[in-house]
Amino acid sequence: MRTKIKYTNENIEAKVIHDFLPPPGELAFREEGVKVTISLSKKSVNFFKSEAAKHHTQYQRMIRKLIDAYVDAYDKS
Repeated sequence: MRTKIKYTNENIEAKVIHDFLPPPGELAFREEGVKVTISLSKKSVNFFKSEAAKHHTQYQRMIRKLIDAYVDAYDKS
């Protein structure tokens, strides 16, 4: 059985928390994309398709994030 909660008439201290969440427009941010044509090995594509299926995402998105991570790591500008 569940224990009943007994409420008392005590003062409650409340404080206002300022809104820290970004507006919806910032959440839908997309970087400008550039379409390219690239030939990849079957082995690479099959690997990304397999991993994407496991993580319920798109394999192209995974490849794009991998390339972006590489650029972030090695960009000297």
